Amino acid sequence: MSLERLQKQLGYEFNQPALLKQALTHRSYASNNNERLEFLGDGVLNFIVAHQLYQRFQKIPEGDLSRLRAQLVKEATLFEISLSLKLGELLNLGEGELKSAGWRRPSILSDALEAIIGATYLDGGFAAAEALVCKLYEERFENIDPKSIDKDAKSKLQEYLQSKKIDLADYTVISVEGEAHAQTFKVSCSINKLNITTLGEGTSRRNAEQQAAELALEEILL
Repeated sequence: MSLERLQKQLGYEFNQPALLKQALTHRSYASNNNERLEFLGDGVLNFIVAHQLYQRFQKIPEGDLSRLRAQLVKEATLFEISLSLKLGELLNLGEGELKSAGWRRPSILSDALEAIIGATYLDGGFAAAEALVCKLYEERFENIDPKSIDKDAKSKLQEYLQSKKIDLADYTVISVEGEAHAQTFKVSCSINKLNITTLGEGTSRRNAEQQAAELALEEILL
């Protein structure tokens, strides 16, 4: 697949094609990679999604808006969108990532999508980035059901502990393994009063904390 086809899918043609190429370049391939663009794109995406939810659902409280946004910008959602765009076919990856099938790794693909959003913002300004995000999320925005907001495991655990007047769980990073571009986090979740300690693992600290919290909930509800 060519960059031209990708731009047609995005509904945006870059004035500076080099920005798009950089957005698709992983740190394992070159020093001029997409990490900074991903950082920028993450912020732009969060703001645009928050703005869209604020406009579309004017009676929903802040907590529910935050949970809706979290669902829309989480790695799994970005991964699904990147697969629909077939970004993996266009990524510039180093030899090690090619051997380990990095082109289909959720963290790499979701980072590349955020980098594209950041690159679009730099190339065409906020209006271009907003149009891109709205296009990518059009179906998801239209099909949001505020009544079926799924609280994440940490939120569920916190609400349960508060309802029982138990001190909140303590999350501790046990280890961080692997190269900077492919790290694995191990995080413990401890609830002293219930004598419960679980261990979660994930590609980010947040993912590891969520897994640990989910395991803690399972122990509580056994």
